[in-house]
Amino acid sequence: MSSNGQTTALCARRGGPLRGRVRAPGDKSISHRALIFGALAHGVTEVEGLLEGEDVLRSAAAMRAFGAEVDALGGGRWRVVGRGGLSEPADVIDCGNAGTGVRLILGAASGFDLAATFTGDGSLRSRPMNRVMKPLAEMGARFLHRSGGRLPLTLLGGGLQAIEYRLPEPSAQVKSAVLLAGLNARGDTVVIEPEPTRDHTERMLRGFGAQVGVADLPEGRRITLAGGQSLCGTTIRVPGDPSSAAFPLVAALVTPGSEVTVEGVLLNPLRTGLLITLREMGAELVITNERDEGGEPVGDVTARHSALRGVDVPPERAPSMIDEYPILAVAAAFAEGVTRMRGIGEMRVKESDRIALMSAGLSACGLAVAEEPEGLLVTGAGANRPPVGGADVVTRGDHRIAMSHLVLGMAADSQVCVDEPGMIATSFPGFVDMMRGLGADISAA
Repeated sequence: MSSNGQTTALCARRGGPLRGRVRAPGDKSISHRALIFGALAHGVTEVEGLLEGEDVLRSAAAMRAFGAEVDALGGGRWRVVGRGGLSEPADVIDCGNAGTGVRLILGAASGFDLAATFTGDGSLRSRPMNRVMKPLAEMGARFLHRSGGRLPLTLLGGGLQAIEYRLPEPSAQVKSAVLLAGLNARGDTVVIEPEPTRDHTERMLRGFGAQVGVADLPEGRRITLAGGQSLCGTTIRVPGDPSSAAFPLVAALVTPGSEVTVEGVLLNPLRTGLLITLREMGAELVITNERDEGGEPVGDVTARHSALRGVDVPPERAPSMIDEYPILAVAAAFAEGVTRMRGIGEMRVKESDRIALMSAGLSACGLAVAEEPEGLLVTGAGANRPPVGGADVVTRGDHRIAMSHLVLGMAADSQVCVDEPGMIATSFPGFVDMMRGLGADISAA
């Protein structure tokens, strides 16, 4: 234990089969948007199934600071009372580790005549905001920031002019920031995506009453939003996060004798890249009870232990699974042959350099790994030869790096330990309890 009473490390060990039915926590991307859109809207927004992880709670606190009423009602139910806009906050907005939160809030706040200063934890302060500030500055927002476009930074908003912006690289966060700013800009804001990214913002804008045009053209997907539209409060049911569901599903695939069902998983076609890839690797994945919840497709996903084989993951698939590459690398560690993951340079500017950390962690666990500037190649140990394990993994405070290596430890020959496990709460506060409930052996070092 550390001096503040927090566990300094967690270890996962090989045990028996994983079995059971669980529900993944609410989707983080949709949870952030539900709170922000609710604050921008007129009237009451009722939210069910909100992810109550640290990142989303930071967005809730930020929306309160911008003048909305935001109340937790218990059991993942929240109420947001918006006043049709954001007012100037009285203090600095601390977004913690929430990269999605700060980028979307910057876009939303840019449309209003206000000044706001944003900061975050050490990880977030090291991550560049240039990609989102560039189009917002073209629209008329002004920024004062540290070198490299890093937090803390101050935004001066208001007086925006709509632009047509072609994304230089796929990014749902940048797209969403520009569209949110466009709500209060003069003219029609247009975003062109060379490759489609997750479309939760477009879907949710329609749910709040906005008119959004989407056209697939030879030059890419063209999204058009007229300025001056008002949002109206609504009801949102947040589906299970596929990025979080990936951990128990992959754990079942690599642990002999296992069968795990994750209920209510978001099956938006722009978020199912991991499921497609795992099936190509030979994974037995069954989807049942498909339905629509709040304008998003969901279903129950069952994973059974499977003999996996290495595959080449198409680079164009990256936008649909960018957060799932760390746990895909773990699946690759148990596969026969080489899994090649390319076109994933975005992973280097997430909560950490995830390519470097996964490469280091898997190598320490006895795997052959090749790191590229925008890629990662993993040679698996094979279905009949589990990875050696036995490593103490440095996570740099990245929740997905921690959870991925704990899943590795559940089926490796020797235990795998991770530092800074408290960061798991940013996206999946019930991860350890859920996995233990399924039969995993996870305990404090």
